[in-house]
Amino acid sequence: MSERSGLRRPVTFKLDDPLVVVLEHDEAASRVARGSISITPEAEPEPEPVLLPEPAEMPPVPARKGFRWGALFWSSLAGFILLGTVIGAIDLVGDLFARSEGLGFLGLMLAALFVIASIAIAAREIAGLTRLATIENLHRRALAAIAADNRKEADAVVHDLVKLAHNDPHLARARATLRSHSTDIIDGADLVRLAERELMAPLDQEARRLVSVAAQRVSIVTAVSPRAVVDVLFVFAAAMRLVRQLARLYGGRPGTLGMIRLMRHVIAHLAITGGMAASDTLIQQMLGQGIAAKLSTRLGEGVLNGLLTARLGLAAIDVTRPMPFTALPRPALGDLVKDLLRKRDGGN
Repeated sequence: MSERSGLRRPVTFKLDDPLVVVLEHDEAASRVARGSISITPEAEPEPEPVLLPEPAEMPPVPARKGFRWGALFWSSLAGFILLGTVIGAIDLVGDLFARSEGLGFLGLMLAALFVIASIAIAAREIAGLTRLATIENLHRRALAAIAADNRKEADAVVHDLVKLAHNDPHLARARATLRSHSTDIIDGADLVRLAERELMAPLDQEARRLVSVAAQRVSIVTAVSPRAVVDVLFVFAAAMRLVRQLARLYGGRPGTLGMIRLMRHVIAHLAITGGMAASDTLIQQMLGQGIAAKLSTRLGEGVLNGLLTARLGLAAIDVTRPMPFTALPRPALGDLVKDLLRKRDGGN
């Protein structure tokens, strides 16, 4: 650096040197003796204000107003029917005892068996609904654990997932692998993805096979069926059977009420994701490529019914699967279409 610049060359000094003077910002530089070195400490930057969210800014959840007349109607109707049934059964057993003691004991025994069977069926339905609710809750918790990357929540999710799949002998090796990684240093999101790869991969493969088989079966039967009523009944039965199989595959064992709930969720999932529109677009692509032109009218209807069944099966996989698709690819409708057309070409 030249002397004309007016700047002092860099030098070294000790802080305990008497010629070194530390000045505050408001002190004048004239107070420094000639030949001394003045040091002015830099002012610390003021911290920027942090805006904390106020609890009052969060919109409150609107409470449902008014009396629930619908719930009162159905509960009172169910209670009235149950009360009438019980009184009718008591009167019937009394009439049987009045007619004959043997008939009375027979009627009493049948009534007791009916009550026991009703309790068993109710317990099974409640267990099925509870198991479906557990799977839905596990799905939401897995999404939350991945988003927050929380190891503690991820451990709880993996523990519940292993507990859900403890009866499946095909997943014994996967369960052992997850237990071996329980003490490893892994992030929460990576642990959930590891559990998905280990436990869900073989189940997803089997689920795709079930959907493909159901779509092929519906395609063949509706292509050779002589009446539309038979087609509708068979497609409905095949859809119900496919949803039940997928639910059992992923750990759910729904009863009658559980199946009604599952079908509602599957149909709602189709409506949200636009599954029917996707199937229509795929059909248009097939028509544009001239694939469907090689088939007769009945065969074309069979392929369409098979595609709709496959789309329903994919929606059922999303609903019944206890884990979200994060580490593994979601089964695509195009792959099932290839299997369906390959089966059709092989049949022809």
